Amino acid sequence: MFDPISLIAGGALVGAGWVAGRFGRRTRAAAPQPSVARCGCGHDLAMHDRETRECHSEFKRKTNGVATWVRCPCRQYSGPQPLAEFFAPPLLPPQEP
Repeated sequence: MFDPISLIAGGALVGAGWVAGRFGRRTRAAAPQPSVARCGCGHDLAMHDRETRECHSEFKRKTNGVATWVRCPCRQYSGPQPLAEFFAPPLLPPQEP
């Protein structure tokens, strides 16, 4: 009814495939996260004013068990500058003569 040699050969193939899949897997490297221009205070360029370069972000500070929101002490953006500001002035808003 059942051929024992075929059953043993099939079981051996299944076992060999399982062992090869179990121990032969390659771990996938994590995808690199996009870099964000961050200042020394930890906030990105969007939180800093373009003219004054002050940081407009707030963070929670706990003192004596009471949490209060305080302004970020950063007074000038110190992170990397975007390339667009080095090569061309901003086009918008247009300046009228």
